[in-house]
Amino acid sequence: MMHIGVDTGGTFTDFVYCQDGCWQVYKVLSTPDNPSRAVLEGITHIAGMTDVQVVHGSTVATNAILEHKGATIALVTNEGFEDVLAIGRQNRTELYQLDYQRAIPLVPSERRFGIAGRISSEGKEIEPLDLTQLSKLQHQIKSSGAQAVAVCLLFSYLNPDHEDRVRELLQNLDIPICLSHEILAEFREFERTSTTVINAYVLPKMKDYIHHIAERVHTERLSIMQSNGGSISAQTAMEQSVRTILSGPAGGSVGAYAVGSAAGYSRLVTFDMGGTSTDVCLMDGNLPMTMESAIADFPVKVPMIDIHTVGAGGGSIAQLDQGGALQVGPESAGAAPGPICYGTGTNITVTDANLYLGRLVPEYFLDGGMSLHPERLHLHFDQLANKAGISPTELAKGIITIANANMERAVRVISVERGYNPAEFTLLCFGGAGGLHAASLAKSLGMPQVLVPRNPGILSALGMLMSDVVKDYSLTVMYQQERLDSCELKEHFEAMEQQARCELMEEGIKEHQVYMERSLDMRYCGQSFELMVNWCEDMIEAFHTEHHRCYGYRNETASIEVVNVRLRARGIPEKPPLETLDRGGGELPIQAVVGKANVVWEERELTPVIQRDALLAGNTFQGPAIVVEYTSTIAVPPYARCQVDNWGNLIIDGW
Repeated sequence: MMHIGVDTGGTFTDFVYCQDGCWQVYKVLSTPDNPSRAVLEGITHIAGMTDVQVVHGSTVATNAILEHKGATIALVTNEGFEDVLAIGRQNRTELYQLDYQRAIPLVPSERRFGIAGRISSEGKEIEPLDLTQLSKLQHQIKSSGAQAVAVCLLFSYLNPDHEDRVRELLQNLDIPICLSHEILAEFREFERTSTTVINAYVLPKMKDYIHHIAERVHTERLSIMQSNGGSISAQTAMEQSVRTILSGPAGGSVGAYAVGSAAGYSRLVTFDMGGTSTDVCLMDGNLPMTMESAIADFPVKVPMIDIHTVGAGGGSIAQLDQGGALQVGPESAGAAPGPICYGTGTNITVTDANLYLGRLVPEYFLDGGMSLHPERLHLHFDQLANKAGISPTELAKGIITIANANMERAVRVISVERGYNPAEFTLLCFGGAGGLHAASLAKSLGMPQVLVPRNPGILSALGMLMSDVVKDYSLTVMYQQERLDSCELKEHFEAMEQQARCELMEEGIKEHQVYMERSLDMRYCGQSFELMVNWCEDMIEAFHTEHHRCYGYRNETASIEVVNVRLRARGIPEKPPLETLDRGGGELPIQAVVGKANVVWEERELTPVIQRDALLAGNTFQGPAIVVEYTSTIAVPPYARCQVDNWGNLIIDGW
């Protein structure tokens, strides 16, 4: 059986496939107008009519929110709470922006409906639903043209009866109905409402997208990557689409963790530079998770890998601002029209600057499978350089410097600002453009080395094939610390585990492949936010320790509160093993050096071009060098050296 991982990016759609232990890769240009077209083109090219198993990271849900092109939806909530989405938390994401504009709610006021009926904070019914009002509601929603409905009633996570009843009475509308207790069984009605609304907003589009692919591909199994680093069945993704919002970057983190762990590196900063953006993630022995995320200023309270994104990619556009200063990004040329050197673009990008400086070698770009047009650059660089009052070469170097500075700030956000020293971590770079910037970025951050995996341009797709099937469950309980050993807590976990086993079996996971990970959200009484603590024998001490790690103090006299019970159920299927590389000596094989390039570093310098596929484990060489391969190009500056490890990773250091 052939296994295929597919990652849809802003510029390229990447494929990794494995059959009989043999790994292969493939790339096609993305088709932003219809993302499924590139996916189907690649799968058809790879497998033809053969049955395959596919794990896919999709940007459909993400783009629907960012571009405000999701479904027309209605919100049903308690009477008097119709404006929860508009009121929010009253926090400004840009504190010093004088003309700050809040994000417009995804559901306008005319499609937000309040109904009589109330569940108490103890989960008891204190006011029954008004069935007459519900009958009218069905007609109102139908007349509004809603394509999906989000239902979020107070305290439904304790007693879902009212939400279930609303769904029963609206079932005849024949449109998706999303209940908040099924999406997020936790307190804080604003975040729960926002998450449920986002699920309803992206669900119809995601459903159509998955159906379109499933109908045209011979798949034994189609799985969709989640933001938490695990995969789920296509059916589950069509019901809980909110869990797929950051699936592409999550796949990259999983792939980086797998490659780094195999090579013996546990402390990593991952650096994924693609065509439109750069994603960074700090891993201190495990994949970092967050429960507090937002997309386009809308809270999304589902588990996600903690990734920080900036608008600096290979397609980031360089231009002069109103004051005449050079700026790079966040606007991107994307796949269409793309950089100037792709043949149709008209705006200078980071990719164009790298080509202008000689750091991209046209005949080896995608192994010669895609033509670059360096001759198109001169006019555009001359024009912008004249406006800036500098030479075209200085302009190109300035573009790279600014792009690197943007990415350096992103790494500092996840490291220095959180109490981590970058000098204690290895920079693991991937993405099509990452290898061109990694060495200079690591040097400026004081990081000791860079690890560049094999086929770095498709590591996100590899991560999807390396992912587990993961199900996350949570429930707000609000227990005092005295109830940590109570039967109720044990019963909550057991109920979740029973549900998890059933759902994982439906996903094709066998009993012996199932692993459960318990955790609690805890806080000192009186605090407003919680810390997630993994289950252990002494939860009180574990919480004090985690609180001290995060905030620098512990209060052993304060009472502790258990806010949420969490369970992560992990199904670990058999996965194809990563390949090692044949061993060679310290010197490069003769066939590895395939030419010379005229490259601008500090000065222009004739630089060896090295074919990565010809390298062997143990090979070592001194910069400068340009390493070319199918999915990426890696720049080894004059001050750096490079060696190849047993897994085929390039280890760049020496500064």
